[in-house]
Amino acid sequence: MTIGNLMRLLSDGEVHSGEQLGEALGVSRAAVWKQLKKLEALGVELVAVKGRGYRLAAPIELLDEDTIRSALGEVGARLNGLSVHERIDSTNAELARQGGPGMTACLAEYQSAGRGRARRPWASPFGANLYVSLAADVSSTRAPLGALSLAVGVCVIEALRDIGAQDLALKWPNDIWADGDKLGGILIEHRGELGARARLIVGLGLNVSMDRAQAESIDQPWTRLIDHLPTPPGRNQLAAAVLEALIQAVDGFEQQGFETFRERWQAFDAVRDKPVRVIESRGERVGIARGIAADGALQVEFESGMQSVYSGDVSLRLAS
Repeated sequence: MTIGNLMRLLSDGEVHSGEQLGEALGVSRAAVWKQLKKLEALGVELVAVKGRGYRLAAPIELLDEDTIRSALGEVGARLNGLSVHERIDSTNAELARQGGPGMTACLAEYQSAGRGRARRPWASPFGANLYVSLAADVSSTRAPLGALSLAVGVCVIEALRDIGAQDLALKWPNDIWADGDKLGGILIEHRGELGARARLIVGLGLNVSMDRAQAESIDQPWTRLIDHLPTPPGRNQLAAAVLEALIQAVDGFEQQGFETFRERWQAFDAVRDKPVRVIESRGERVGIARGIAADGALQVEFESGMQSVYSGDVSLRLAS
């Protein structure tokens, strides 16, 4: 018995007795109880109904490789591989281990070591959000790698807008916002040198439906997609839309550079003409954000004049 098998039985949101679950899975009620406890440890909210059994706090559509491939249509032909995992350390790490040529994608219901920029932990409760990575070989680019996260942000936010999401914005260099709070984050990793040949891994974490109890570790204002959609799509439909956006971003960036994304990015700029804090290893500076340059650098007007700020290990915050 796997946790995934148990979740598939519970995914309808109906009450299931321990006896029924045990019979369906071919295990004892005690074994079922142990697996239910493991689910709770992964962030799944279970409701015990006295005298009847257990149910999820809300129904869930589990990710399914065949369903995602079907929703991708012709775009799916770009992928040499697509895998969906119940539990994993991180989707980026899995693709780094896999290696191999061509374009491959990885999704997971749960990450034990999800991370964002500067190796900050990323809250990854089971089945509550979207964790997806895309690996691709890039022979050459017309822009620095730092600009790729901006291109990805543009394609993802446009895909979310197309399914009805509202109040969306992008915060340089890799955050997706909705109504002023963080909705998702982008993590770009690479092996090899750009300008020659590189293996890129583009990771995206998107808050979809997690509740406050599942997000206790998050130390900044955040939001979730279902609160910004009139009619939320199924998780597999959402996964396909986001994955298609990642493919479009990587292809467009490789073939045309960043310029084709720049104007589109600026239309969603969350900090333009606002006071910002630029936090670097040497300290913190305050200035006014003035948009982005052709290479993706943030233009900040400090007291000393206009300067380009590059992503690297820099953090950006709105100044109060």
